[in-house]
Amino acid sequence: MNTIRQITEQDIPTLVHMARVTFADTFDANTAPADMAEFLATAYAPSKLTTELNTPGTTFWFALVDGTPAGYAKFNVDAAVTADVKATNALELERIYILPTYKHHGLGSLLYNQALKLAQAQGKDTIALGVWEHNEPAKAFYTKRGFKKVGEHAFVVGDDPQHDWLMEAAVTPAPEI
Repeated sequence: MNTIRQITEQDIPTLVHMARVTFADTFDANTAPADMAEFLATAYAPSKLTTELNTPGTTFWFALVDGTPAGYAKFNVDAAVTADVKATNALELERIYILPTYKHHGLGSLLYNQALKLAQAQGKDTIALGVWEHNEPAKAFYTKRGFKKVGEHAFVVGDDPQHDWLMEAAVTPAPEI
């Protein structure tokens, strides 16, 4: 059974492991090893993720398969929204990552639906995100849910400035997919 639950400080070791595995799975083939190693060590250090978890306006969620963490998401609102988000009343979907063995099991949709619920509950009218320009599966996932490209920005991995699409969609009830 697939469920979700909010991540707490006690979950940081699991979150660190999952963040490193899923990020490397997505970007390793297109990133220099030294850049990847530096990024994983700094961006997903336990202290960094703990600080993010405790930032007002930020929440992390696990997608669980039979109680086992299989993916996660990070959402930001209000002052926690990153500077590149164009919309003024947005929930930022900063991350959805799924462990490789659990992809195509509906977990991305489960986490996205949580983003919609949170956005609706907080009166947000937009969901905003950045997605790597070459991540075709993720771009298709978001486009299917009504997201449109509204800009671009650099996402630096080590010394490698990669390019993300900035995308937005109106907050609407979750579609049946």
